[in-house]
Amino acid sequence: MYKYKNCLIKSVLYSCFLLSAMTLMTAFSSCKSEGSGSSSGGSIQNGSVDRVSKTPEENRKMSSLDLQVSIKGAPQGKYYLMGIFTDQYYKAAESEINGEELKFSLDEPVKPGLFYVLFPDQKTGIQLLIDQDQQFSITTDVNDLAGAMVVEGSADNKRFYEALRFESEIQPELTAVSTSFKQYTVGSPEHNEANEAYKVLRDKRSSTLRDMFKDEPESMFTAFKEAGQNPDLDYIYEADGTLSPGYLVKYRSQFWDNVNFADNRLLYTPVITNKLNRYFGELMPQNPDTIRKYASELVDQVLNYDDYFKYFSNWITLKYEPTKTTLMDPEAVFVHMIQNYFTDERAYWADSAQVYALQLRAYEMSGSLTGQDGPDVTANGPDGKPYSISDLKDDYIVVFMWNPDCDHCIEEMPLMIEFHNEWDDKGIDIYSIAVNTEKEKWIETVEKYKMPWINVFDPTNRAIYGKYYVDNTPEIYVLNPERKIIGKNLNVNQITTIIDRDKAGRQI
Repeated sequence: MYKYKNCLIKSVLYSCFLLSAMTLMTAFSSCKSEGSGSSSGGSIQNGSVDRVSKTPEENRKMSSLDLQVSIKGAPQGKYYLMGIFTDQYYKAAESEINGEELKFSLDEPVKPGLFYVLFPDQKTGIQLLIDQDQQFSITTDVNDLAGAMVVEGSADNKRFYEALRFESEIQPELTAVSTSFKQYTVGSPEHNEANEAYKVLRDKRSSTLRDMFKDEPESMFTAFKEAGQNPDLDYIYEADGTLSPGYLVKYRSQFWDNVNFADNRLLYTPVITNKLNRYFGELMPQNPDTIRKYASELVDQVLNYDDYFKYFSNWITLKYEPTKTTLMDPEAVFVHMIQNYFTDERAYWADSAQVYALQLRAYEMSGSLTGQDGPDVTANGPDGKPYSISDLKDDYIVVFMWNPDCDHCIEEMPLMIEFHNEWDDKGIDIYSIAVNTEKEKWIETVEKYKMPWINVFDPTNRAIYGKYYVDNTPEIYVLNPERKIIGKNLNVNQITTIIDRDKAGRQI
């Protein structure tokens, strides 16, 4: 159901998602990296966006690209200079190796950011920071790319590889100590000793990097590495030895502190996308209320920075696009993002037709979000008489939407009948709505499966439009005794779990 609308909305979002067109090289894979920062500026004032015409890096004079690369023991073949925009890789230049020598040259500069010299196997790569000075050389050895790296003409990359070598030396110690103190009981002498040892190493790492940042506070190296740093917090434990929820709250509150949103160079490194993935994937409970709260806190920070605002708004909305996530009620996040940020006043990158399509989709979803009152529906049954959800008096109501031509619906039908037979006399009833079909097919299927509950059909779909959102069939909602929506996007075997959880909450 609504597949044509899904395609439209997805097309609109993806067209908004990328800031520039790029040639992608999908075979390329690499390790995750840390990150870097100049503003596209802008502010929301009286419903309009005031944007500066050029970013600071565009105002700086940048040299054309001339990168000399020497790799001892390098395999023969074609090498690529790969750039990255957020999490999308693109080919900036290519070169055939001559012995051990490569040269990447362009008549104009590349966009400042993190680049990779990609080997012929399309798996091995050398990381490089490229800013306004794009004429420099590197020499290394294929057997120790970072350790043997010698840089001439690029202060950013000299510091970058100095930092990489330092971190590669201290990281094994950090890992060993961190692993050891997790094995001890919190509060024991062994745990306290290991924890102190970890803090000493952590502080050594932080202070060393901070000293590097002081030398060139505005450099690409500083912006990139500083943005990639995590909050340095001492662990906070509960009385039972478990990590305190307050620790994670404090960690989240400081997670973006080192990111300079006035620096667009960071978008041309992996750091921003890596942080988004960790922030929304690891650092917060996966429930719509929490996600909406932190999504707004983050996006509101970048309202005055056009490119970050555009990227964050689209990234979060796409991440929680319904059918693309296991989150219960992703529509709540989707609706929140669309209604607050994809407006004519704020979504400067989209035209009015795109904004209208997104707002219409959000409206369709907004009537049936978890925690809201379940809308009443009235439609005709096979006998031609009207039946309403409000007619049902059992404690819990399952609203079951399906289509006779939907294979998955037919697979679930015997399970739903089995569920009904077991729970019909235990306070649970079913209200079944056929969607996007024909009256004859609907009645034929109801009779074939002897569907033992209230069955209704509205050939216009008006009975449910703007009420119960149906992305794909079958769609199952659960209403509690107060007729609040307590579950949606469910399989039949998940219904009792949702109901048991609601019952348990009533007994507390």
